[in-house]
Order: sequence, then structure tokens, then C-alpha cells
Amino acid sequence: MLKNITLGQFYPADSFTHKLDPRIKILLTIAVIILVFMSQTIVAYACVTAYLLLCAYMSSVPFKIILRGIKPLRFILLLTFCLNLFFSQGETTIFSIGPVTLTYEGLLSAVRLSLRLVYLIITTSLMTLTTSPISLSDGLESLFKPLKVIKFPAHELAMMMTITLRFIPTLLEEADKIMKAQMARGADFESGNLFKRAKSMIPLLVPLFVSAFRRAAELATAMEARCYHGGANRTKLRVLKLTSGDLYACLSYTALLAVFIIEGIVF
Repeated sequence: MLKNITLGQFYPADSFTHKLDPRIKILLTIAVIILVFMSQTIVAYACVTAYLLLCAYMSSVPFKIILRGIKPLRFILLLTFCLNLFFSQGETTIFSIGPVTLTYEGLLSAVRLSLRLVYLIITTSLMTLTTSPISLSDGLESLFKPLKVIKFPAHELAMMMTITLRFIPTLLEEADKIMKAQMARGADFESGNLFKRAKSMIPLLVPLFVSAFRRAAELATAMEARCYHGGANRTKLRVLKLTSGDLYACLSYTALLAVFIIEGIVF
């Protein structure tokens, strides 16, 4: 299960999406998420689905890797679907068994919210899979740069977010090693009910936290040894520049937004 978490992982490839400016990818990711939560009709969800499929195709990332991030959240998706399916109020009853009533409105609400979660995972996974941690840090710092007039620590915040994303795969790999070592000594993480499996994960947390603090201390020492002082007088090896590909990406989102506006007026 730990290997199925794609957040923070980077998939190297020479694709159209990989070459986009990280600032454009961050802004488009936020914009697509906003449209996902604004979607209400079948036409809107179909447009978002087509747009995400196009982005996945242009990224050259295998679709199974993109969908792999959904597996660890299957329980949350199932719980969200069931809660909205049986507890959402509606007028059109499909069937009723005792106190359990399934309505057409509840079914639509369950499908809508589940799709939103799935699209949220796919959108963020596409961004992190096609953007290296360094590019992501440069993009975030550039977007936060206007806030420096109010003494906002743009570089420091961007660095913190990038380090956090960078260490997610590292911590997952460390957790997988600790889990296999404990399973070799007789530990059982898979049998029993949900609460028993959650309780069996407690011995895993202690060595994982110790390893995380050790890695954090080593990183701090390495940064201090290299005289790191935040963004003061810092130069960049790669200067971010907008290209024609970024323009095409913005135009594609503009087309999607136009379809949403027309769909909202017509329907």
C-alpha cells in the first residue's frame, strides 16, 4: 500500500507536460481543482474527464501510475460514497428497506463527491509526477515573490513545501523497510479487522519518527555546512521563462472554462 502513494514522486520523461513552466502547472492545477468542485452536471464532469485524460496523455506518464494514488484512499472513497448514498436527503426514492432509504438525489450526490475526490487526487498527482522538486520550489517561490513587499518569507515557505514533498517517498520507503523487517520477526500487519491492523501499526511509528528526525537533523547540518541562508543573494541555475507550450496549455484551459460557462448558461 505504501508504494501506491504517488504524492511527491517524480516520473522523469521528455513530454509536453514536463516541459511546461512550473508556475503554469501550479496555477492550472489550482484552476482545474476549482472547476472540479464547481461541476454539477454530467456535461461538466465529462469535460473535466476529457481534459484530465488529455493531460495524462500529454504527460507520457503511464495511466496505471497516475491511478495508483487512488488505491490507498479506497476506504475513504467508499466511506464517502456510502455516507452520501444513504444519508443524503432526496425526494425520488429508488428503494427503501426498513430505515434505509436510497434516493436518486443521494445517488447523484455520492457519485459527484466520489468523482471530485478521484479527480483531486489525479490532478495533484499529475502535477507532482511531471514536476521535479527543484522546479516546484522555484515555481512556488516565484508565485510567492509579490508577497515579499509585506515581508512574506516566500523562499523559506517554498523550500519547506518542497522538502516536505521530497521526503514523502523517502519516508514511505523507510516505512516499507521497517515493516518488512518487523514482518520477518513475526509481526502481522494484514490480518484482523481495521482497528486491529491500525493498532499493529503503532510499533512502526516509533522507529519511523526516529528515522525522520535523524534525516531532518542531517539535512539541517548539511545546509548549514554549505552556508545556506535562505533566499538572501541567491542566484538560480535555471531561470524560469514562459514558452509557447505554456501559452497552449493556458489556451486549452481557457477552452475548458469557456465550455463550462456555455454549459452553465445553456443548462
